Amino acid sequence: MANKKTGLGRGLGALFDDVEINFSEDKAYIGKGDEDLNRVVEININSIKPNSAQPRKTFDQEKLEELGNSILQHGVIQPLVLKKGKNSEDYELVAGERRWRAARLAGLKTVPAIIKELTKEENVLFSIIENIQREDLNPIDEAEAISRMMKEFKLTQEEISKTLGKSRPYIGNMVRLLKLEEEVLQYVREGLLSQGHGKALLGLDEKQQLLLSRKAVKDGWSVRETEKAVERLKKPQKATGKKEKSPDIIRLEAELKDIMGTKVSIKDKKGKGKIEIQYFSEEERERLIELIKGIG
Repeated sequence: MANKKTGLGRGLGALFDDVEINFSEDKAYIGKGDEDLNRVVEININSIKPNSAQPRKTFDQEKLEELGNSILQHGVIQPLVLKKGKNSEDYELVAGERRWRAARLAGLKTVPAIIKELTKEENVLFSIIENIQREDLNPIDEAEAISRMMKEFKLTQEEISKTLGKSRPYIGNMVRLLKLEEEVLQYVREGLLSQGHGKALLGLDEKQQLLLSRKAVKDGWSVRETEKAVERLKKPQKATGKKEKSPDIIRLEAELKDIMGTKVSIKDKKGKGKIEIQYFSEEERERLIELIKGIG
């Protein structure tokens, strides 16, 4: 990402000019050249405060203890990334909060760190990206982080997709999860339900979401079992007197869904009908309009 223009104007591209970011499991370096990457100092662990921009809301205590045991054996192999706090002796985390928490559990007095001068925007953005690129970030925290990038940095889903190396439909589907009822969001956040469960429940109203999510958690339903329950809860086509869709129409809907990154419904009768494209926010509506213009 160093010296690479992303075409994002004053958004992400401006923040990444001449900045090198290398992410790996439990490791993060941020610097403006090799000199900064090699400039590591020991910092009093009690002088470090959590990042106010931290998108991760939950930390697995068992995994923190495992990491703490590893740190006792091998030390903190990769330094934290910090920025100066309000006072001269205070620091705020930019990246590496899990390592900092685990080091505290391990009883360390100091930790290795790289001190960076970052603007408020850079601090927020680096923290969000550093967390999103971890595999163990739960889907709701990730969705909220992506939504925050869209709102605070005025980034489109397409721009975020390129930045994070994830598909545009993936970004859209993650943001849609935030439409779930709050109790269902908490189930997904705690790992009681998966992202797939949440996606299946999106087509229901709040009361139906609560009914099925609670049963899914209680009975340990798979995603497929949840999808079938959603289908049963909705009025069957035969009961409404509607003709079932042909395999060709179902296939076309699936193809359009992949292209648009949202639900598409085709109502067809002897070659005539209409195509309905769903959106769930003003941002998504504008994205779809721009996408259709580009196709045209």
